[in-house]
Amino acid sequence: MPSYLVETFLARARAEERTTYEARARAAAEAASVSGTRVRFEGAINVPEDEICFFVFDAPTRNEALLVARRAALDPIRVVEAFTSPQEEE
Repeated sequence: MPSYLVETFLARARAEERTTYEARARAAAEAASVSGTRVRFEGAINVPEDEICFFVFDAPTRNEALLVARRAALDPIRVVEAFTSPQEEE
């Protein structure tokens, strides 16, 4: 399933709210999955210096990731597909 980065604004002064946003993202993804659209919240990447926070969702489509982000009240700026390199085994 594709992964999507949901870019949001998160002011440095409110960085501690990230955990609250993560909980909402997780709950919205679980609700979507219960309703029949498989979405998984993978985590968040906070960049306080730039006041940006990325929420990572595995979802069937960009629109599904956007819908879940909106339901979580993340106020998304944009949603883009993202790829990660496979981890090497040691």
